Amino acid sequence: MRAGRRITITPLLVGDLLVAEDERLPIFVHLIDHPDGRLLVDTGVTELHPALADMEPRLHPLTEHDLDLASIDVVVNTHLHADHCGGNHLFAGTPILVQRTELADASEQEDYTLRDWVHAPGVEYVEVDGDHEALPGVRLLAAPGHTRGSQIVVVDGEDGPVMIAGDTAVWGGELDEPTTQGQRRIRSLEPTAVWLAHASDPWRPPTA
Repeated sequence: MRAGRRITITPLLVGDLLVAEDERLPIFVHLIDHPDGRLLVDTGVTELHPALADMEPRLHPLTEHDLDLASIDVVVNTHLHADHCGGNHLFAGTPILVQRTELADASEQEDYTLRDWVHAPGVEYVEVDGDHEALPGVRLLAAPGHTRGSQIVVVDGEDGPVMIAGDTAVWGGELDEPTTQGQRRIRSLEPTAVWLAHASDPWRPPTA
């Protein structure tokens, strides 16, 4: 990355879900501030829904953060499960980048997601086939595994790439011993850090 083109990543906690009797899983979205614009990776959940009631969501939606939603130039959905696209409706008219395969599966498969959240009024998807440059130094890479159409965001830095991986890995241990195509792709690119949607700290590669 050229000098003067600093890119920063800020995690935003937008809620948590009950996944076991005494365990709650945080939900993070990630804001990328780039010299050429602001990019938001995933949009979390903004309202309660009967389909999610068993996970007892506790929400801190984007509307409650110190964030000017109108300042977002591009949104990326790593995939379209409900906890990643529930705020898409807040960005009507803003391009939302998603893999073509992911949008097809979310639109056609039963019990895949909440379709009314995916296809909220005014939501405008830009369908991506495979790898794509969203902004200079910010790339989207297809990363199948969690879903067929999952994608990751790669931010090129001076010390190596930093990634935002959504649910390509739900917890860091899955990157210690990768099993899916997406997880193996992450490791092959030798990232310095990988932000996950359900972890407060990024995964970092083990040191020798």
